[in-house]
Amino acid sequence: MIGSAAEVAAAIRSRHSFILTSHARPDGDAIGSELALALALDALGKRVRIINRDPAPESYRVFPSVDRVEIGDTVSAAAPAFAPDEPSASAGKPQAPGAPEQPAVIMLECGSLDRAEVAGLDGLFLINIDHHPGNPAYGAVNWIDESAAACAELVADLIDTLGVPWTPAIATHLYLGIVTDTGGFRHANITADTFTRCRRIVEAGVDVAAMARQIFDSFGVGRLRITGALLAGMELHAAGRLAVLSLDDDLLARCGATVDDTENLVNLPLGARDVLACALLKRQGPETLRVSLRSKGTVDVRQVAAHWKGGGHVNAAGCTIVGAYEQAKARIIAATSAAMPQMGN
Repeated sequence: MIGSAAEVAAAIRSRHSFILTSHARPDGDAIGSELALALALDALGKRVRIINRDPAPESYRVFPSVDRVEIGDTVSAAAPAFAPDEPSASAGKPQAPGAPEQPAVIMLECGSLDRAEVAGLDGLFLINIDHHPGNPAYGAVNWIDESAAACAELVADLIDTLGVPWTPAIATHLYLGIVTDTGGFRHANITADTFTRCRRIVEAGVDVAAMARQIFDSFGVGRLRITGALLAGMELHAAGRLAVLSLDDDLLARCGATVDDTENLVNLPLGARDVLACALLKRQGPETLRVSLRSKGTVDVRQVAAHWKGGGHVNAAGCTIVGAYEQAKARIIAATSAAMPQMGN
């Protein structure tokens, strides 16, 4: 583990103004971690903005304060500032008299600065909180704990360290992060502490059954159509142990679906006993392929994604491959097949 909740809390206490962000195309852990921490910072009287490159998936937008997330690709124009007579500790250096405080940036579950796809972050004091293996500790303050099942677990501990009680709204977002990043409590990264935190979430007043319905069962009819289309076109490789699903904008349009409707569909083939891994291939232009990978047990798809500078966890990872579609597809099939245990083992 690099850093600690205490180090991050000290950096937060000494500052007043914050920008929170996470990776582009935010998932439940990104949104949940951002909102839970923002609400805790609100309780401490801090000034907070959340700026993401892309909006939250539609099914998450009913949760508390999601509408405060700003969508943009830069922070340079409207960074929050304090009045000149207020104290400043930005970047740990005194500022000129009368200068407003620059905001500190808190990067949440973002393996590298460029994954946020938000410009203007690199000149600000940076706090990096993550649980992904391979994070290069790019912040001025870094807290990286690969043992956490979700970044929201680290945020939960940070909120405790800051002395902020878990309100129902904070607990809602902690649960959003945990339940989504564990694949509905199916991934191998779960610990006893995960369930301890979830017990506290329930005690804070969160209806976890209602949340699960909203997260996993609140899509439109387009979701059903795209599910059928993906499964109808599913390919099996590696003696039936690798499932490959393919998606593009034309298929989405024919099904009356959106990208949000594809959330978690990569997990469906893993319901088959013999399928150990699945790759969902999303064409994003003529020579760009977005790949989502999921697996069971010890099949390490994070190592597969790392071939293309992607990242994630043993059982859930992703990457982007640039190149002609058929060649890129063949490469991902070969790499994922090689990650399978040898037949007979």
